[in-house]
Amino acid sequence: MRGAALVALAAALGNMLQGWDNATIAGSLLYIKRDFGLHGQPALQGLVVATSLIGATLITTFSGPLSDRVGRRPMLVASSLLYALAGLLMLWSPTVGVLLLARLVDGFAVGLAVTLVPVYISETAPPEVRGLLSTLPQLTGSTGMFLAYCMVFAMTLAPSPNWRVMMGVLVLPSLVYVAVAVLFLPESPRWLVSKGRMKEARTVLRMLRGREDVDGEMALLAEGLGAGGDTAIEEYIVGPAPEEDDQADQAGAAIRLYGPERGMSWVAQPVPLGGQGSMLSTGMSRQGSLLGSIAGLSRMGSMLDHLQDPVVALLGGLHDMKPAADGNGNTLFTNFGSMLSAHGGMDWDEENAAPSDDDDNIAAGAGEDDVEDGGLKAPLLDMRGQSSMTGSGIGMGQSQTTSTMGIGGGWQLAWKWTEGVAPDGTRQSAVQRMYLHEEPGGDGQHVHAAALVNQSALYSTTNDNLQPDDAITPMGPAMVHPASSPAAEKPRWRDLLEPGVRHALVCGVAIQILQQFSGISGILYYTPQILDQAGVSVLLSNLGLTSDSAAILISGLTTLLMLPAIAVAMRLMDVAGRRSLLLWTIPVLIVSLVSLVTADVLPLATTLHAAVSTTSIIVYICTFVMGFGPIPGILCSEIFPTRVRGMCIAICSLAFWLSNIAVTYSMPVMLDYLGLTGVFSIYAAVCCVALAFVALRVPETKGLPLEVIAEFFNVASKGMPKLDHDE
Repeated sequence: MRGAALVALAAALGNMLQGWDNATIAGSLLYIKRDFGLHGQPALQGLVVATSLIGATLITTFSGPLSDRVGRRPMLVASSLLYALAGLLMLWSPTVGVLLLARLVDGFAVGLAVTLVPVYISETAPPEVRGLLSTLPQLTGSTGMFLAYCMVFAMTLAPSPNWRVMMGVLVLPSLVYVAVAVLFLPESPRWLVSKGRMKEARTVLRMLRGREDVDGEMALLAEGLGAGGDTAIEEYIVGPAPEEDDQADQAGAAIRLYGPERGMSWVAQPVPLGGQGSMLSTGMSRQGSLLGSIAGLSRMGSMLDHLQDPVVALLGGLHDMKPAADGNGNTLFTNFGSMLSAHGGMDWDEENAAPSDDDDNIAAGAGEDDVEDGGLKAPLLDMRGQSSMTGSGIGMGQSQTTSTMGIGGGWQLAWKWTEGVAPDGTRQSAVQRMYLHEEPGGDGQHVHAAALVNQSALYSTTNDNLQPDDAITPMGPAMVHPASSPAAEKPRWRDLLEPGVRHALVCGVAIQILQQFSGISGILYYTPQILDQAGVSVLLSNLGLTSDSAAILISGLTTLLMLPAIAVAMRLMDVAGRRSLLLWTIPVLIVSLVSLVTADVLPLATTLHAAVSTTSIIVYICTFVMGFGPIPGILCSEIFPTRVRGMCIAICSLAFWLSNIAVTYSMPVMLDYLGLTGVFSIYAAVCCVALAFVALRVPETKGLPLEVIAEFFNVASKGMPKLDHDE
């Protein structure tokens, strides 16, 4: 995990610079107004602050699609260079016009970092620690704010503080970020696979994972290029293969899975959902599982059940289950070993050239003689052949070495090939990829497994009749190079209309808007004013500090309190999960806001009023950075397919920035008409709406591969599978 952690930390430096900039503009604005004589020009004062938001909003509109085209790394390098340029301009800034230009360039840098750093981290982190690493931007951002407040506070103690130096110091950490981005950050392996640069992707994955065997994840990334399709949930009973081949034939259309030792194999027997032998018919699924979630959805009766998004129930069932174990306590599913045997694993030698029909195919599946009447009765991998490399493709078969196809989170990747004769006499075949997951209810020799089944993104319908080389006879269907796959085509806006993508996009945009309207901007902006009313600023002034220094110190101390709260969130993100943290923390936000309103309405004693207000603000801020602060960005980086992730993230980020601007500019008007009590009451109401939305519409994504998460949204958006009969 060390490689992925270092890369995530390096990328999160962009968010540290964002936090640094937020703190320096807040501290230096006091002196900018005096230097340029802006006291009588409130619109220009607001523009100095808001120009950065405008720049971030503008660049967000095309940053996602551009990152899909040129890559994540070049965009992060561009962000670092823009930060450095903005710092130089702010250090110079002879006029207000130059300062506004500097703030606009700074907004470009901030927009790129805020939009793409979460995407980059989610695409490079392993599923088991993706939540922890994805929280790093929140930690580095708050750390940057704290360090900048410390610097600004020290400079305010000088007789004549120089605001240009306060803001221009941004150049120094920016140059560090430039060096790290150029010399250390690798390209996202998912983006590399989407462009067919397989050797580079394999090299990056090996560095990130700290191991040589990355075949399973490489196959997963290639299969994750699709953006839709009809995903089905199927049930299997998996166990040792019968000794006699005719026993396997009697079992029906079974899929044979080969283990890491020569001659050892397992058989996956399909079971109709809810049919005889199904967990859904025996009631075993009620222990908590994916199949149990399907059964529960089929019995929905209350209004709350109908309001809940099916994807919430499906993913919730996964996280409630415990793997089955044999008599010795070993989980059975992990012993199935390799579902793909290949000399050297899946590999493509030519990275950038468009593969030819003959050179860029992978034979993977069973011999023709093993397929009968369109039912899959052949092994998933034919063990009789020998693997061979031909150009940038390989023939899949038996090899001296095998590698597991585990893809993280307890999931395994497999393919099944079906072939038959259509009524018109034409021969037809299809390859489907399967994401297999163990379900509870095993008997010690057999386990139940659920599978997400969809058309393979790499299946070719035109190259089934490959000509072998002199030594090898290919066995099975053609699997094209990812660069030639239709799924690797340039993403189009109409791809956003795919049901699964649209489903996830509604979730991402909504949670970003609710986050901004939950009150964090108002709380942070008015913290000094609120604490001053509570008497805290007076206490600091009695220590010999000026009002400017006292206000900055208060903001710095508030930021300092965020850091341990974020550290706790990092620890819990992959343990409790994203959804659970939101469900725990949003009620605390509501109580904190209600306490602030109550303290302002009731005639409390001065000391009690100060204690309630201060405690409410501290609890609100610390709770926010544990849940509602980092999690919307994390979720948005996880729930979209690779092919359209950049476009979808850009839309979610645009919603974030537009909401941020709306909250910032509506705050003064709302304060004039409603007062502080009315504003915080509205924020409390929005938090109540957010809590309901999370409970009904936000699924748990911890520990799951990104490609599996996207498939669940695809399943839920097209209706749940029908059971063969009611329970």
